[in-house]
Amino acid sequence: MKHLLDAGKLLLLDMASTLFFLVVYLTTGNVTLAVVLGMALGAAQIGWQFLRKKPIDTMQWMSLFLVLGAGAATLITRDPRFVMIKPTVIYTVVGIVMLRPGWINRYLPPVAIEMVPDIAFIFGYVWAGLMFFSAGLNLIVALNYSVATWSVFMSIYGIVSKLVLFLIGFATMRTIGVRRRRAQMIAAAS
Repeated sequence: MKHLLDAGKLLLLDMASTLFFLVVYLTTGNVTLAVVLGMALGAAQIGWQFLRKKPIDTMQWMSLFLVLGAGAATLITRDPRFVMIKPTVIYTVVGIVMLRPGWINRYLPPVAIEMVPDIAFIFGYVWAGLMFFSAGLNLIVALNYSVATWSVFMSIYGIVSKLVLFLIGFATMRTIGVRRRRAQMIAAAS
């Protein structure tokens, strides 16, 4: 359970500025406020890690640059359509980054990297597929529905789809890892 919570914590930290943006936007309806606060949180997270001299992962840098770049473009254009289409760009870029083999290892405990590296490799690509699917879905919803409908639907979909895939991946890797560990122990005892 500890490993599940540790991985969930890292995932939430990586998504914090985006989730914060959505919460502020849905609460206030103020795009500018939501963008500025989301950008500030993203910068503060990296700044905090930098001050603590902790390593900053590629996904964290990418997340920061996407938040700052997309936020700046949103503030400059003041166009709600840009805000609505922005996640399509973000999902696509994240999907491309997730095509890098091994990116998922940051979220795994050492025992999972040892026992199920092949399954982790597969789930890395499954995550990329989810990002590309989400990019297409967001574009369809953004171009065909109101800002309110888009924000509610994509907020719920974004959280639920990632949570479901996270839990499926965790359960699959844990189950296979436990089976493989038992098989190793039986083979060693023989």
